[in-house]
Amino acid sequence: MLKPHSEAGTAFIQTQQLHAAMADTFLEHMCYLDIHTPPISAWNTGIICTISPASQSVEMLKEMIKSGTNVACLNFSHGTHEYHVETIKNMCTATESFAADPILYRPVALALDTKGPEIRTGLIKGSSTMEVGLKMGATLKIMLDNTYMKKCDENILWLDYKNICKVMEVGSKIYVDDGLISLQVKQKGADFLVTEVETGGSSGSKKGVNLPGAAVDLPAVSEDIQDLNFGVEQDVDMVFASFIRKASDVHEVREIPAEKVFLAQKMMIGPGKPICDSDVASAVLNGADCIMLSGETAKADYLEAGRMQHLIAHEAEATIYHFDPTKATAVGANEASFKCCSGAIIVLTKSGRSAHQVARYRPRAPIIAVTRNPQTASQAHLYRSIFPVLCKDPVQEARAEDVDCWVNLALNVGKARGFFKKGDGDVVIVLTGWRPGSGFTNTMRVVPVR
Repeated sequence: MLKPHSEAGTAFIQTQQLHAAMADTFLEHMCYLDIHTPPISAWNTGIICTISPASQSVEMLKEMIKSGTNVACLNFSHGTHEYHVETIKNMCTATESFAADPILYRPVALALDTKGPEIRTGLIKGSSTMEVGLKMGATLKIMLDNTYMKKCDENILWLDYKNICKVMEVGSKIYVDDGLISLQVKQKGADFLVTEVETGGSSGSKKGVNLPGAAVDLPAVSEDIQDLNFGVEQDVDMVFASFIRKASDVHEVREIPAEKVFLAQKMMIGPGKPICDSDVASAVLNGADCIMLSGETAKADYLEAGRMQHLIAHEAEATIYHFDPTKATAVGANEASFKCCSGAIIVLTKSGRSAHQVARYRPRAPIIAVTRNPQTASQAHLYRSIFPVLCKDPVQEARAEDVDCWVNLALNVGKARGFFKKGDGDVVIVLTGWRPGSGFTNTMRVVPVR
């Protein structure tokens, strides 16, 4: 039975909403929430900050890191490759300025935010900084002729999407500047639209435009190929793809044999893509002892139906994954952490997968993920509760000594960050693998903090 934290002796326990966490029902949990409970000392939710010219300097980036920035986002809708190279160099300099103290050092990830198939307005009276006021009920004419590109005002708005008259209908909505300005189409011609301002406000130059419900025919990866290649060259940690509208934007559908369809579906499900599954294969993978044909075998094609079902079942049986030790270890670590009121869950990881699995179950304690891979440490910022620690110590010949080195580093980081304290009763959960490398995490220990 779980003991209340008041009976935990001298152990340092972070008591944030602990009574509510022990509730038996959701209603009881809501009743036990206490507004006066202090928050946990660890920041579980990652912070992604877009870097602009105003925040590009090394000194400003240092302050942003001190304030909790985990991921620096480079917006490729603005700026040249040369500008982004300078930003990346400045971020690396700012991050490495904290590397002198391995206990307090925390890597910052770099994200590339693609431009995508954007639709933008022109310049207000030839200026990139000027704004005009659009009043509700006013008439605004949308022009496609490039002569109006730098002549936008309170009466005329130029857009760079030449097919807008083909995809818009009378009554359709047009949103400008992230929805701050709302327009409704009242009339359309061959190369212009007449709209009425539904929601007014100040409109500036080069603002983004959204056409809700319209079948926009812009390619998802238009000018992004060069940007993506640039990101690979600069070794960015992640890509945020903008304006993905349909499955064909991600991948073109390929023709495959019928009995292989479910296997392709499983390959797509792995990365988390929502798709429709096939019934026969799902029945096998869900553990059915038998699968039955009813209406199919009552018709003339019963031989073909039976043969196809046999082929699909045969393929499914060969792909059943019976047990995932990493997932089981992650579930056990979360349960043990809660029962022991542990100060943290320490995960020794190479690829980051073990730490990601633990974070999936939203533990109360922070996850200290220790790794020697800089990119694994950076990418961990996208997952809740994970506090990445980059180990720069040399690899020990003996596996046990190497594990102890990683665990001691994590303990020092946890004590420095205030996750737990040295004293009687303070414990952490440690997850390790039985051998070096990825995919071998299967050992959980409860370790006292000394």
